[in-house]
Amino acid sequence: MSHLGARISHIAPGRIHIELPGRPEVTQQHGYVHGGAVSAIADTAGGYAAYTLFPEDTEVLTVEYKINLLAPAIGDHVEAVGTVLKSGRTLTVCQLEVFGVQAGERKLVANGQQTLIRVNRSER
Repeated sequence: MSHLGARISHIAPGRIHIELPGRPEVTQQHGYVHGGAVSAIADTAGGYAAYTLFPEDTEVLTVEYKINLLAPAIGDHVEAVGTVLKSGRTLTVCQLEVFGVQAGERKLVANGQQTLIRVNRSER
């Protein structure tokens, strides 16, 4: 995330927001934030959201995720929001949303769902 310039902007149990400033290094040929960068912050937001509900001696890995890119990702920054829908003993399911933010106005640019697995540190 540091390579992309992304940072966590909000932490709550089962919910994380990650902001990524719009800059040339993360854009594609049309000047929009690249879908790969949008997907990366969405995946990370969901992973950290799940992690907020896991026991201290565990870690999180993504099992799968699907993302729909709904509109070009433009704005001062994009913001990914990961929200836990169901936290289980082994698998956790999260909702992923990414917004383009321009002058305080938010527009949904991507939406997805993710499944994560809880891993004990001693087992990896």
